[in-house]
Amino acid sequence: MMPTGPQSPGEHAERGAYGQPGPVAVGRLERRPRRGRSLLLVLFCYAIGFILVIFPWTPSWDMNYFATIDPQWRQFWNNLYFRGAISGLGVVNIYIAMLELYRLRRFAGR
Repeated sequence: MMPTGPQSPGEHAERGAYGQPGPVAVGRLERRPRRGRSLLLVLFCYAIGFILVIFPWTPSWDMNYFATIDPQWRQFWNNLYFRGAISGLGVVNIYIAMLELYRLRRFAGR
């Protein structure tokens, strides 16, 4: 069956299973925004991770809304295990940042 009207450039794309558009090769200019977003993710994860590792052990940790709600909350908030869990989340964020940075560096040559 022949097309009856004008076609847009996207209609000439390679078709995959069930008539869906197939994978299209990504050019260098299209990869730059992805690298920029990945770099922002790395910076964001490092910053959040660093804050979560350090902040629970500073004196300003006790001066917040959640610690003043109820005496039980204060006891929970000042618990060393809870502070360690928050610092553990920070370590996980730093690990994610390192993995993303490794992935960026690994695929930079492609």
